[in-house]
Amino acid sequence: MASATWRNWSGSVAAHPRTSHYPRSEDELTALVRRLRQRSGCARIVGTGHSSTGIVDAPDALISLRQYKGIISVDGMRRRATVRAGTPLDELGEALYAHDLALPNLGDVATQTIGGAIGTGTHGAGRRLQNLSQMMIAVRLVDGDGNLHEIGANEPHKLHSLRVSLGVLGIFTDITLQLVRSYNIERREYAAATDDVLEDCERLMAENHSFDFYWYPRRDDCKIRLLNPPGGGTSDLPYARLLEWHGGYGHQVIPTHSGIPHHFEECEYAVPAEHGVACFQAVRQRVLDSWRNIVGWRVLFRTVAADDSDLSPAHGRDVVTLSLHQNSSLPWRDYFRDIEPIFLAYDGRPHWAKKHGLQARDLAPRYPRWDHFKHMRERFDPAGTFLNRDLRELLGVKPA
Repeated sequence: MASATWRNWSGSVAAHPRTSHYPRSEDELTALVRRLRQRSGCARIVGTGHSSTGIVDAPDALISLRQYKGIISVDGMRRRATVRAGTPLDELGEALYAHDLALPNLGDVATQTIGGAIGTGTHGAGRRLQNLSQMMIAVRLVDGDGNLHEIGANEPHKLHSLRVSLGVLGIFTDITLQLVRSYNIERREYAAATDDVLEDCERLMAENHSFDFYWYPRRDDCKIRLLNPPGGGTSDLPYARLLEWHGGYGHQVIPTHSGIPHHFEECEYAVPAEHGVACFQAVRQRVLDSWRNIVGWRVLFRTVAADDSDLSPAHGRDVVTLSLHQNSSLPWRDYFRDIEPIFLAYDGRPHWAKKHGLQARDLAPRYPRWDHFKHMRERFDPAGTFLNRDLRELLGVKPA
């Protein structure tokens, strides 16, 4: 069908596709991709628009799976479920709860689709918790020629590429997830001085199921957030003041910003965990010296466990992620551009769905499996059906 301009959640990214499509089945999707392939068109898959880079820009066809959602099957004994890729995380959490199952972790926002979260490496916080892509143990997808594939644990080299693949290997349809039993959790939030938090950071990371903190540049203080089973985690915080306590099931308590009314821009890098505090200190000093008067939003410090996905920012190493936030109505480009070299100096890797200034020549040395991913992309989409201009520059693929 004819299409109007599409904009992402914050309003900073726009796409002007010739057509937009909302397939309800795999058959519709495969037929659509085959038609595009025959006329050398470019298709991009879109979720709920929480990404803020040009990876969604679709000159020909924008495809949404918002009408292809829900649970297909559940294996309660093995704690697995097969779900449709267009299912939003918040809806998925509620649906899985009915089967006494849950996602192992969530981020602050749960409006993304499960396909989009896996494809971009969305994550929460926790030293022993990996990003959401690692839940995917099998997948059905449509490749760039319109062929349907079913890939499982017997093809790990393909799964390693598919888990954080930005939609360039194919369009996920049905995803099989390794889950956990539904769990109760409590979230405690504290106000504390920044230096006290940094001095206690190693203990907080070790003692809690999930620990992160927001740093507020204007006040130079922090909000600590601890997530634990009821009664668990760090309780001795003499330097901090309790602000809030919330309890309930994981999908009810972990996401805190799904309905936030303020639009913001974000730049995030993952640095080796052992350098996390030092990198934060360098960022903090630069912001205090140069940006405090215009930065009205916070910097977020989180931990993510290592994984084996080719393009995961946590590939092969535990990481600390540092996220710069800025209200979308305030200056953000120069701010992000000035801080980014600090992240790079600490061997940082950018979040694929958030603002960054790197291209293929900068990215390739940071990912040991870069060439393997490029090889897999060529196998799944040799004609570049899923590549727009930004993705060709990002991945180092020659123009069509």
